[in-house]
Amino acid sequence: MDGLTIRQGQSLIETGKTASEMRADQMKPMSATPSDGKSFADTLKDAVGTVNQLQKDSDKQAQMLATGKTTNIPEVMMAAEKADIAVRMMVQVRNKIIDAYNEVMKMQV
Repeated sequence: MDGLTIRQGQSLIETGKTASEMRADQMKPMSATPSDGKSFADTLKDAVGTVNQLQKDSDKQAQMLATGKTTNIPEVMMAAEKADIAVRMMVQVRNKIIDAYNEVMKMQV
């Protein structure tokens, strides 16, 4: 028999479920669609849109600095770094998706 941890006790209080009900919930298979109703494609489109918006904001800030409309260099640099980090993360996500696709294609049916 498993012992009751503090985290389990807290979730028992919050949900009102017994320990056996919580274990049964954990054993249920995960559904293919997320609970918020968004598909993987929609989530990916949102992420790409966010990265695109960060890039546009960074370009706008750099252009304003170059034309003299702003002198706030730290804000411009922060916008550029946010955009850079977002692009690098998106490239890593793309690489993981491609790796997963290649692995699926290697599977024999």
